[in-house]
Amino acid sequence: MSFAAKVVWITGASSGIGAALARALAREGASLVLSSRRAPALANVCESCGGDGHLVLPLDMTDAAAIPVAVQQVISRFGRIDVLINNAGIAQRGTALATPLDVDRRIMEVNFFGPVALTKAVVPSMVQRRSGHVVVVSSLLGKFGMAHRSAYAASKHALHGFFDSLRAEVHDAGVAVTVVCPGAVQTDASLNALTSDGKPYGIVDEYLKAGLTADECAARILTAIRRKKRESYPARRGRLALLLSRYAPGIFSRVIRKRRLEPPPSSEASN
Repeated sequence: MSFAAKVVWITGASSGIGAALARALAREGASLVLSSRRAPALANVCESCGGDGHLVLPLDMTDAAAIPVAVQQVISRFGRIDVLINNAGIAQRGTALATPLDVDRRIMEVNFFGPVALTKAVVPSMVQRRSGHVVVVSSLLGKFGMAHRSAYAASKHALHGFFDSLRAEVHDAGVAVTVVCPGAVQTDASLNALTSDGKPYGIVDEYLKAGLTADECAARILTAIRRKKRESYPARRGRLALLLSRYAPGIFSRVIRKRRLEPPPSSEASN
């Protein structure tokens, strides 16, 4: 599969994996739609992709009313959407019991309901054309849970349920669905992760620094899209945990409850 002349919409495109995907796709000649909440950062990414021929489209994934309007803007500009990459998301650093329900809901809105709403608005045009590819960036934590990630893991598990079902429904209409489950990637995800009080964590986790670079992750994601893979697991570490969770769940349970990638936020340290 060549991405030349393809219209590719990337959410969460202002940094990290999304920005790396944008640059890689621009080098292959794709026409890009770049979305996130941060318009200035999107403009910088667009400039790094050559600028001309791309569309910067700021979008808040929690604003359900704005999503159909954004889809119409893209269709009006390009006439179609060939590939939708649902990459926008927010991480978590807080224990389940200390995290109030409104923070859980906020994470679910960004990580689950946002991608679902955008996909529901985009896929009918793909079905009509009998061509298209939907990609959603989940996580290895979409396959298992761990401490300090309860709402995040729940949101990623939910993505699998929805997009696995969607895949079965649109396969015969010529629309592919790929779920990507990265492990640790060298991004600023933990800086903006929500703690139990809803504030940014503000720390770059050490284990992320040992992960794939964003460019390496993007390259593996594009390979998965080309091959129309059902699932992909770009990770330097973490694949063993996935295998253990599948084939030795008892051992995995004992290992994961002892696993601490970082201390809990200071506000929870005394709880």
